[in-house]
Amino acid sequence: MTIATINPATGETVKTFEAIADAEIEAKLAKAQQTFESYHRIPFAQKAQWLNAAADLLEGQAADWAKLMTLEMGKPIQGAISEAKKCAWVCRYYAEQAPHFLADVAVETDASRSFVRYQPLGAILAVMPWNFPFWQVFRFAAPALMAGNVGLLKHASNVPQCALAIADIFREAGFPDGAFQTLLVGSDKVAQIVADDRIKAATLTGSEFAGASLAATAGKAIKKTVLELGGSDPFIVLDSADVESAIATAVTARMLNNGQSCIAAKRFILAEAIADRFEQGLIEKFQSLKIGDPMDATTDVGPLATPDILAELDHQVQQSVQKGARALVGGAPLDRPGNFYPPTILSDIPIGTPAYEEEFFGPVALLFRVAGIDEAIKLANSTPFGLGASAWTADDAERDRLIEELQAGCVFINGLVKSDPRLPFGGIKRSGYGRELSVEGIREFVNIKTVWVK
Repeated sequence: MTIATINPATGETVKTFEAIADAEIEAKLAKAQQTFESYHRIPFAQKAQWLNAAADLLEGQAADWAKLMTLEMGKPIQGAISEAKKCAWVCRYYAEQAPHFLADVAVETDASRSFVRYQPLGAILAVMPWNFPFWQVFRFAAPALMAGNVGLLKHASNVPQCALAIADIFREAGFPDGAFQTLLVGSDKVAQIVADDRIKAATLTGSEFAGASLAATAGKAIKKTVLELGGSDPFIVLDSADVESAIATAVTARMLNNGQSCIAAKRFILAEAIADRFEQGLIEKFQSLKIGDPMDATTDVGPLATPDILAELDHQVQQSVQKGARALVGGAPLDRPGNFYPPTILSDIPIGTPAYEEEFFGPVALLFRVAGIDEAIKLANSTPFGLGASAWTADDAERDRLIEELQAGCVFINGLVKSDPRLPFGGIKRSGYGRELSVEGIREFVNIKTVWVK
């Protein structure tokens, strides 16, 4: 795959990069190992100082990082600015909390002293996607570096400048050169890197295929992995819900990042009593969205990241319509330069169509009608994915059932699904395993050592 910055709003190739050769991969692995030998002994206070310095750089130059993200993958500039600032938040969060999360935990046993100690593993490989090119990396890197691990980043091939900029941020913040390195390599080199003895574990955010491939390679080498894969998140609206709030939130939940988010609301499951009202409100909101240059602060929806993503999304829509689904809004690529697909709503979706069975990674909302909560939960759980779920109700009994019965890594009641450094994030089923963020995230890549002293 070509490693290049290609402006998705125009199709222009801005800059290309040569993949590094095996000799340079070897040099970076050796540097990571050498750095770890001293880095893991550095006190929390020093690592926290560096991580807070990284947060300062992220906040102070948020507009610059945002322009780079928008140039490479097309997200609206305001969302890109927010992404840079959220990365600063996760840095500050772990700078403050890591000493508490990784402190020895005393356990009363028949020994004179027994406790659990958390120790770093070594070099961790992160295989990251293009859709949140800064956030996905920093939510791995901040806890990994505070735990005393060192990181190696294999970023998506269409965001190479973001990948290099992130490594520069950590260096400028004061981290040793080998603490966090970017590898400009194609996906064909991932298995080779994972298999190397100096890599102790790996994490991947991306497709099911990529996750399965990484996990298989790591499994052969008996190495820990954390996977955050696809999602087909339900957005359930029941009779008792505040429908107007649900509609307003639904637009954000589906259109965030031009619809290219694993935790975007994708399947809108509506109780029959409020379905017409919700549908009409959503149509009006979608039709009012401004499509255009993602560098323009007034743009609501920008281009999809690549022509292939555009083609795949349109194929899914056309196949669904041909098999009986109705396009209420949108439904075809825009006739203009760039990878633009309009906000689209599909309804009357038959079983066996892509809209019923697959993840749609773009600004397409899928509407389903149900008789009540039993049918809503059954439909929500009918997908092979289990990342997030949003549900809207004012009834306490319904709320408790939704929390208990929805098969997902996170359930948000009366709000959109989002990641938060203070809460664990991850999925079940084919959405992956393991957790990022919070205390659970920082403990994924440590040796949880039992100590017993008589």
